[in-house]
Amino acid sequence: MAQRFGGKYSPDGERPAQLPADRGSFRGARRTRAGGRVNLLFFAPLPLAVRAFGAGPSELALNLAALGVLLLAAWFTREGILAQEAYEARRIARRPAIPRKIFASLLTGAGLGLAGFAANGGLAEPLIYALLGSALHGFAFGPDPLRDKGIEGVDSLQSDRVARVVDQAESYLRAMTDAIGRAGDRQAEARLERFQTTVRDMLRTVEDDPRDLTAARKYLGVYLMGARDATQKFADLHARAPNPGARDKYLSLLSDLEQNFTAKTRALMADSTTDLDIEIKVLRDRLEREGVHLETRDLA
Repeated sequence: MAQRFGGKYSPDGERPAQLPADRGSFRGARRTRAGGRVNLLFFAPLPLAVRAFGAGPSELALNLAALGVLLLAAWFTREGILAQEAYEARRIARRPAIPRKIFASLLTGAGLGLAGFAANGGLAEPLIYALLGSALHGFAFGPDPLRDKGIEGVDSLQSDRVARVVDQAESYLRAMTDAIGRAGDRQAEARLERFQTTVRDMLRTVEDDPRDLTAARKYLGVYLMGARDATQKFADLHARAPNPGARDKYLSLLSDLEQNFTAKTRALMADSTTDLDIEIKVLRDRLEREGVHLETRDLA
């Protein structure tokens, strides 16, 4: 009689004991805006390539220059949207060093102006195209974030420290994602995504209360750097010759790290709750001394 195949890594098989319950790698994920309209920006100027090779040398050069400028503007637009999404996802963040979307608006106007000059040769119409193109691009995609974002009551020095640590931690996570892609192991990729979700929980906790940075610095620095190095070495080894033993060790390492990061994040949150309880108690004592009696109610 035929039997259904099952095993440790089968969909209905037994889960490894060391792996925690799957919390979902897409928890908290949002749909990116760097698609749809942005992708159209890469296709819209392509007819300029066709028109370029059907005209004289000067028109050829102008049309190809306009094509290159418009494609560069599309790339700046996409990168600017991704940078803005990363900025909006954090409680503490520095403004993008390069205003990519503003540059994209200017480049769009320049590209349309070149295309108009190649078609008509005058100055009035290309200028109108340039101004309208820059304005419409700016209205469609908006400006870049132009100021740093922090928490009220937190000094700028502390906000900068948190922003630097978060940026460094995110660079480690991106390097791990790039490295694990070389291995071509879907389960390892999914396992790494779960670990990264846990790490980002700690990042958001530190952003909510920058006082936790000192306690979490070792996790977001030394431990993450070690995880990045281990991921890169595993990916290189697995890409050359799959090694089940090395793979199991790597997955076990991710499990241990996830448990440690989860425990530390819970400890940080417990400290924050303790601080809140203390503040509430102090406030109640002050009100009692002022003769104001508060009735304590349990929330259902």
